[in-house]
Amino acid sequence: MIDLTVIWAAIIGFAIVAYVIMDGFDLGIGILFPLFAVGKDRDRAMNSIAPVWDGNETWLVLGGGGLLAAFPLAYAIILPALYAPLIAMLLGLVLRGVAFEFRWRDPAHRALWDRAFFVGSTVATFAQGITLGALLQGISVEGRAYAGGWWDWLTPFSLLTGAGLLVGYALLGACWLNWKTDEALQRQAVTYAGRLGVLLLLVIGAVSLATLTLEAGYQQRWLAWPGVLATAQVPLATLIVTALFYRSLSARRDAQPFFWALALFMLCLLGLGISIWPYVIPARVTIWEAAAPYRSQLFMLVGAGLLVPVILAYTAWAYWVFRGKVGHDGYH
Repeated sequence: MIDLTVIWAAIIGFAIVAYVIMDGFDLGIGILFPLFAVGKDRDRAMNSIAPVWDGNETWLVLGGGGLLAAFPLAYAIILPALYAPLIAMLLGLVLRGVAFEFRWRDPAHRALWDRAFFVGSTVATFAQGITLGALLQGISVEGRAYAGGWWDWLTPFSLLTGAGLLVGYALLGACWLNWKTDEALQRQAVTYAGRLGVLLLLVIGAVSLATLTLEAGYQQRWLAWPGVLATAQVPLATLIVTALFYRSLSARRDAQPFFWALALFMLCLLGLGISIWPYVIPARVTIWEAAAPYRSQLFMLVGAGLLVPVILAYTAWAYWVFRGKVGHDGYH
């Protein structure tokens, strides 16, 4: 019998990766938004993501819905533990979406909507980072229910991961603008990308070291012999990718820095997978313990098998249509 639990874990993991790739850079543009000159530069930054930003969040819906459908026990434990940051994330995304539309439709209050776009993007990103940190540091579970308190998610480690994600998404946003714009805004984006790359590398190091102190299992997976021979390749690859990122940035490449920045994120997600596998709630609940019945997983897999390729095809088509540089009036 095929292990559908592993397949569904892979699908949800893919949704998370797709969300980071596709929504990270537009949230990053929102985080950097106050640094851009009022007027044409802000309009160009918004136009660079206008055709794709709302579709990018499809993968967040797939990840959350897939968790509920395929791993209902994990969903029932994680949500009560992380209600506060998850609600903050959703409110931030709503505020950001409203601001995105109203800054064009209500030009008399554009300054207000610009601030709302920044606040919504920052809150949503910071809340996502806190959620990740709270999950990594462990959730109190007794039997089949959450057994912790309301503020367990708020710790120095979760605040560190929240700040780290702000830096990472801002880097993606700067690299996206380097790719999609030109002239002064592109030069500004290159400057920010160079500074944020160094900061991200420092944050990755700090989070990695702090993670090893959270659970004995994390140290075992990363440092035990002979597994350390394999896991050591992740930080080594991170240094190599960082060097390639700065090489492409100094050569004034358009697209390459963005993809090298994405590669850094992929290595971080790989490290996350190494740390928690095969748990859906680290050191508490495995994917098999949290899984829905086999027939339920099979039924949902048919739907996912039909819809996910369609979503991927439509997304690829949208990005292809809106390729190239963007001006303050739109793509050209």
